[in-house]
Amino acid sequence: MKRNFFLSIVMVVFTLMSCSANPSESQANAPSKGKDNNMTKVELETSYGNIVVELYNETPQHRDNFIKLVESGYYDGVLFHRVIKDFMIQTGDGNSKNAGPDASLGDGDPGYTIEAEFVYPKYFHKRGALAAARTGDQVNPERRSSGSQFYIVTGKIYGSDELKSMAQRMAEVQKQEIFRRLVMENRTKIEEMQKAQDNDGLNALQNDLIQQTEAEAAKNPFKLTDEQLDAYTSIGGTPHLDGQYTVFGEVIEGMDVVDKIQNVTTGRMDRPTVDVKIVKARILK
Repeated sequence: MKRNFFLSIVMVVFTLMSCSANPSESQANAPSKGKDNNMTKVELETSYGNIVVELYNETPQHRDNFIKLVESGYYDGVLFHRVIKDFMIQTGDGNSKNAGPDASLGDGDPGYTIEAEFVYPKYFHKRGALAAARTGDQVNPERRSSGSQFYIVTGKIYGSDELKSMAQRMAEVQKQEIFRRLVMENRTKIEEMQKAQDNDGLNALQNDLIQQTEAEAAKNPFKLTDEQLDAYTSIGGTPHLDGQYTVFGEVIEGMDVVDKIQNVTTGRMDRPTVDVKIVKARILK
C-alpha cells in the first residue's frame, strides 16, 4: 500500500467533517421496517415490456421501502434516465415524470436515504441484479442508498484472466476500505495532531494504521467465490461494484426487456433520446 494514500484519506476525512448533513436525508426520516414478506415479486410494466423482480428478505429495509413506493404509485411514470450498455439501466428519479428533453435528471428522491444492507458475497452484481443507487463515498461514507433510485445490472461476460486481474484490483480496494475505516475511527486523534502540526505523530500513526490494514487483510483475504466466478464468466455482471452498493433483489422475468432498454440510443448524461418509462409498477400477489 502506498504511504501517501494515508494523506489522501486524511484530506477526505476533513472534507467530510466540514460538510453539514442534510436533515431531509436523516435516518430518522427513513421508513421503518415492516412485516416479513416472503418471496415478494414486483412487476414493472415498461414502455418496452414487462420486467418482474424478486425482493430479497435479507435486505428488509430496502424491500419494505420498495414495496411502499410501488404501492403509493411513486414509480408510475418515472423514466429510465441513465442507460449504459453492458453496464446497467437506472430509474427511480421522481422528478423525471414528464421531464422535458433538456431536463437534468438523477437527483430526485423521496427526501430520505436508507441504511446500507450489504449481504455480500451471497448477493452480488451478476447480470439481472437489482441494486440501489447512491451518492459517492466522499459525501456518503456510510454508503446509504437513495430512497428511490435503483438500477438493474446488464454487465458483460469476463474471461478468466480478466477476472483474475480484476480480483487483484478489488483486493487492493479491500485494503483501501480497511484503511479508510481505521482513519475514520482515529479521526479525532488525527485532527488533534493536525492542529498541533505533529508530523512525527502523524507519521507514526500512519505506519501503525498501515500495519493494522495489512494484518486485517491477511486474516480475511479478498477472493471471488465460486458462484461469482461462475456467474461473471458465464452470464456476466459488474464485479467492480460488489460490496459498494446494496443489492436487494434480482430480475426473474423480462431480461429480454432489460436488454431492449440497454440497447436504446442515448444522448447527454446517458439519457435515452426517446423516453423509456415505467408505465406502472405493481406487487404480484
